[in-house]
Amino acid sequence: MNLKRNEAEDSITRRSRLHEILIALINQQNDLELMDDGVQIFNNSINHSEKYDSSKIIERNQRIIKKYQSLVRSAIALDALLESEENEISNGNIS
Repeated sequence: MNLKRNEAEDSITRRSRLHEILIALINQQNDLELMDDGVQIFNNSINHSEKYDSSKIIERNQRIIKKYQSLVRSAIALDALLESEENEISNGNIS
């Protein structure tokens, strides 16, 4: 029972650390964009072809998602490195 509790606490600690790393990475981004929901297309149905191109909105959103995925992967990699360092220190293998 204590083992499961320790695993749950470790999971919460790791998740919290991942969030902190991800927020730090996001804070370093100067040009981080938010996704466009494309609602403007339907609000202005008469002239939407002049101002909005749904394929461009989709491409832009895909680019933004890839950026966020990259940030998440970077946070996971940094967390794994931190965990590796902690394990080496706790095992007495300081390099």
